[in-house]
Amino acid sequence: MKRPLPRQYIVACIWDFDKTLIPGYMQAPIFKAYGMDEEAFWKEVNGLPEIYAQRGNRVSGDTVYLNHLLSFVKNGELKGLTNERLRELGGELEFYPGVLELFESLKTVASDKAEYRKHNIQLEHYIISTGLAEMIRGSAIAPLVQGIFGSEFIEAPLPPHYSRQDELPLHMEFELSQIGTIVDNTAKTRYIFEINKGTNKHPGIDVNAAIAPAARRVPIERMIYIADGPSDVPVFSVVKGKGGKTYAVFNPENEAEFAQNDALLHAGRIHAYGPADYRHGSTTAKWLRMHVRGICDTIVADGEQALSENVRNAPRHLHEEDEPAPKAQPADAQQTGDLFSNE
Repeated sequence: MKRPLPRQYIVACIWDFDKTLIPGYMQAPIFKAYGMDEEAFWKEVNGLPEIYAQRGNRVSGDTVYLNHLLSFVKNGELKGLTNERLRELGGELEFYPGVLELFESLKTVASDKAEYRKHNIQLEHYIISTGLAEMIRGSAIAPLVQGIFGSEFIEAPLPPHYSRQDELPLHMEFELSQIGTIVDNTAKTRYIFEINKGTNKHPGIDVNAAIAPAARRVPIERMIYIADGPSDVPVFSVVKGKGGKTYAVFNPENEAEFAQNDALLHAGRIHAYGPADYRHGSTTAKWLRMHVRGICDTIVADGEQALSENVRNAPRHLHEEDEPAPKAQPADAQQTGDLFSNE
């Protein structure tokens, strides 16, 4: 059976953010700018699920911090915090060594061979984070990525019965007021399928729509997911289970993170792990370049095989020297006159 000519030429590197691309949590510049105690904030956040459970309410441990931030906007030190200010503070984020250079060099790897260019192979970077999308958009990494998925806030929410009003109020208080999008560690898998099916590029495609594997924009087996630890197990499982590559990183100065990654490897969640050092000669950079090339080579091989199976030689005039010699016929075939016998 002939395989269809492939249209899937995209390789995707998909990244976690906190403790993967930066050493800590992205919210640190917020606390510094507003004079807040970062450690005290996270201690309160970690205690909230139990407190609310005692009231009979269940909250997500991954994202309860979003509501606690809003409490500080409404009643605390973060009064007046806006999405624009989040983008400004995102510009203060400092990345692990070599991150920005690696993002650019991996794109070069996907186009540095003639056969890669022949098949129009392209590499795209995506970030999926439980952190704040606006801070990532304001950071130095934003121009190097093709998509950012993270939690988002709404400013100046529309009032009740706004649809009955001919005009909305001219004066609206623009500060973070409501949660617009929540991304937790399980919801991250949704964005893997958005990238897979092309929903992020074509909003008219529903992420739950049935799409044949050959029609999906980025097959999962052409993805590499890079993250820092156990909280990313849902995405590690989806990507690795469907043929993609998974890689965990750890802070070189943190032995506990090293041990966590080693446990993930032995549990079969990841293919490999290494230090969050992305400089050219590092183990992590070498591993990523090697597997980007491996995926590119597979795309080329699949494309060439599909082409050979779908293209026939053009018809041409036969010359005497082209005519095949007649096959000797078996005796019984000669006797019966069965000139088309294959026996």
